[in-house]
Amino acid sequence: MSDATADPRFRRKPPKRRMRLSWADERVRGIVWQVLVVALIGSVIWWLWSNTVHNLEVRRIATGFGFLQREAGLPIAESLIPYDPTMTYLRALTVGVLNTLKVAVVGVILATIIGTAIGIARLSKNFLVSKIAGFYIEVIRDLPLLLQLLFWYTVLQGLPGPRQALHPMEGVFLSNRGLKLPALVWESAHSWALVAFVAGIVLTWLYARQARAKQMADGQPRRTWPAAIGLMVGLPLLVWQVMGAPWTIEWPALRGFNFQGGLNVSPEFAALLIGLVTYTAGFIAEVVRAGIQSVHSGQWEAAQALGLRHGSVLRLIVMPQALRVIIPPMTSNYLNLTKNSSLAVAIGYQDIVSIANTTLNQTGQAIEGIAIIMLVYLTISLSISLFMNWYNARIALVER
Repeated sequence: MSDATADPRFRRKPPKRRMRLSWADERVRGIVWQVLVVALIGSVIWWLWSNTVHNLEVRRIATGFGFLQREAGLPIAESLIPYDPTMTYLRALTVGVLNTLKVAVVGVILATIIGTAIGIARLSKNFLVSKIAGFYIEVIRDLPLLLQLLFWYTVLQGLPGPRQALHPMEGVFLSNRGLKLPALVWESAHSWALVAFVAGIVLTWLYARQARAKQMADGQPRRTWPAAIGLMVGLPLLVWQVMGAPWTIEWPALRGFNFQGGLNVSPEFAALLIGLVTYTAGFIAEVVRAGIQSVHSGQWEAAQALGLRHGSVLRLIVMPQALRVIIPPMTSNYLNLTKNSSLAVAIGYQDIVSIANTTLNQTGQAIEGIAIIMLVYLTISLSISLFMNWYNARIALVER
């Protein structure tokens, strides 16, 4: 029945029923129950807060975050920013946050690459490759993560000392003090080149988006790779050249009982990273395997009937569809890796948990220290969730 011939009585909105101040009215009951629940929660929070403040006053324990501006006197072995023990607790906690982010970011990237490769290998038609991948997944997922961290830390501590360090190639040394590598002396020219590279990525994305829009309009394909090379390679090189093109390599050298110079990867960081990556990769592999198997077999058959190779089918047809199944559980694995990094305290890596624990032991302000740890992990977890939800919405099927 069309709108023109439909009875107008059926198109009217039902009249709003007036709310009566009676318990028989479900809206009144709903408001009352909501007020009672909010009041109960508020009362519990107020009681916990007042009880905590009273107990702290009785025991003469200082409260507040004023301790953040006091001198820390806390030695930290590795830091991404300049730090010495004469700086404040705020600076020390900032170092801990950056150390946690370093492990989380590098771990997420490596775990994704390794887990995806193992998940694809799990589905290989090669019997040996498939069984090796399956054995890895079953063993790694069944062993506690803390045990794996202690295992890798023990292995790295069992390496020879600096004087007997393994020397596989020029400028590379592996010992129980960590891995020493040649390092580029970072200058302002490199920072500007990095900014130019990021800008090139953004401009390349905008250019590719515009090219796709024009192709949809006139049907003429347009190449984007020349612009991509020019923006992401040529532009940073031009900026680097204009700034003087500095290129100084710092080589590690044995001086006394340890190496000096170069880039150092500590045993604590290496053990934590290896343990987190290998453990999380086992779970990511199963997510990838399930996502690939969720794509109907007819997609494979149709692509192979067109003469596409197995790798092309997987890359161009299957994986784009499997991502819609893979992304939601992948988010949980990224969050687990980030939160599991708090086990770093067991092997001596100074992340936010380790530094905050030392801080609260020195200052006696445990509530503030625990609150800082909770806030840091909550912020990181929400940031990961927001980004992954945005990406999941970008690749979701759009109904026409």
